[in-house]
Order: sequence, then C-alpha cells, then structure tokens
Amino acid sequence: MTELTNTALNRTEQLGFIDLSARKRIESLLDSGSMRELLTPFDRLTSPWLEKQGIVPQFDDGVVIARGKLDDKPVVAAAIEGGFQGGSLGEVGGAKIAGILELAIEENRKGNPTAAVLMLETGGVRLQEANLGLAAIAEIQSAIVELRQYQPVIAVVTGPVGCFGGMSITAGLCSYLIITREGRLGLNGPQVIEQEAGVEEYDSRDRGLIWGLTGGIQRFATGLVDAFVDDDVSALATSVRDCLAAGVPTLHRSDDIASPLKRLQQFDTREQIDAQRARFTLTQGKTA
Repeated sequence: MTELTNTALNRTEQLGFIDLSARKRIESLLDSGSMRELLTPFDRLTSPWLEKQGIVPQFDDGVVIARGKLDDKPVVAAAIEGGFQGGSLGEVGGAKIAGILELAIEENRKGNPTAAVLMLETGGVRLQEANLGLAAIAEIQSAIVELRQYQPVIAVVTGPVGCFGGMSITAGLCSYLIITREGRLGLNGPQVIEQEAGVEEYDSRDRGLIWGLTGGIQRFATGLVDAFVDDDVSALATSVRDCLAAGVPTLHRSDDIASPLKRLQQFDTREQIDAQRARFTLTQGKTA
C-alpha cells in the first residue's frame, strides 16, 4: 500500500459526523448493511418551485429518508442536507420526512415497533416555498406527536447549520434530543434577530455570543437537550442507541412547560443577555 493511500485512509478515519453527507450520516448510525433508502435521487423527486425562481433543484430536495435497524430493532431515519439551500425545508423535502414518520406510525399500529431518528441540519422553512414549507413542518410535527406515543423519536443536531425556525419546534417535540459542541438550537437564527432587533441586541458575527446562547454546551446545561456528545460517529451512534433503549419518556419535554415558562417570565429583557445570565435564568429552581 502506498504512502498516499495510507494518508487518504487516515484522513477518512478522522472525519467526524459533521463532515458526512446526509446520506452517510444515516448509514453511519444504522446497523451495518441495514439501510434501505426510499425515494432516492434516481426517482428525481424535485421541488417544482425552485427552477421558476432561478434556483437549481436537487434530485432528493435536500432530504434523505430510509428504513433500517438499530441494534436489530426497526427504525426509520431522515437527514437534512445542510449544504443545499441551508437545509431549508420546502414542500417535497418536508413531505418526505412526514411520510417516513407516518410509515413508522402505521408499522406501530400493526404491532411492529418502529422508532425514528431525525438528523436536523436546517434553518427552517425554505423562504422560496413559504406556506408550503410551513404546512409540511406542521405535518411533521403532527406525525412526531403521534409516533412518540409508541416509540422514541430521536433528534440529532450537530452543525454547522444548526436547527432553527419551525424545525427547532419540531426538535422540541421529539422524545430525545442529542447535540454536539458545534450544534446550535434556537427559534430564530442570529442574522434574523440582528435584522429585526439590531446589532446592539444580537451581533450575528459574535460567534462567542451565539454559541454561548444557542450552542450545544449551553443547551445541554440548561436542560433543553438530553445528551451532549463529541463530533464522533461512534459517540453519536452510542448516544442514539442509549436513547432508543430508554424507551418512551414518562413525560415529554413539550408537555412540561409550566416550570420553564415561570423562569422565563422572571427575565428582565431590558438588560443585554449573555450566556451566564441565560443559564442562570433557565436553571434556577430546577431540580436535578
């Protein structure tokens, strides 16, 4: 084996989960050889709206869906390609995710326990498809709420796009949330907040501020996610399997809103937020 080949192999072994495409992310988490992709690029299922606006579409519309197994248990999986239109969701991509979740619901109704894993690398609704994207996200959320009664719905947020907009609400509905240091989770993205409230309120170029408020460490410390892991394929796979083994939570995060709401109502919005104050506000009075 040549030195060049050895170097290439070492570089491949060092790739983290973030470096993988949406398709490879699913493949890396599922049991070896169990992945069966549905509606592949060969089906040429593209958005009918992008070309009309001068945007080159993608044959999978930036969303990969598949069936497979985790620890020999049936699961469905979906991953959003953050490199295509910022991971934004439109009519087709959203319908694919909703469809795979509805497939899992039907399997559970038939007595075949089937969980779901969602890899969310998305800025939310695709602006070019507006209401169609919103409708698709609503269908995804409805499917999650039904499916999570049967089996866990596990969301993974890694980076570099993060998870924002309507899809951050979607993430909050999942049974379990896993995040990395590079991952971010928030309702509105930094540039949107800066545009609407001004740079004095939120400087989208201040990476320390942004990750300090919405990054993986902060979200885990404040209890908004369930697991914090390194950007490592093996670590993520182990965390997903642990969530699957934990089963359906006794109480879903989205059903436990009274305590977080009370803490938020005590926050003084007249003062500039920072990571330390945000963490204190979201954790005060919280039991371990």
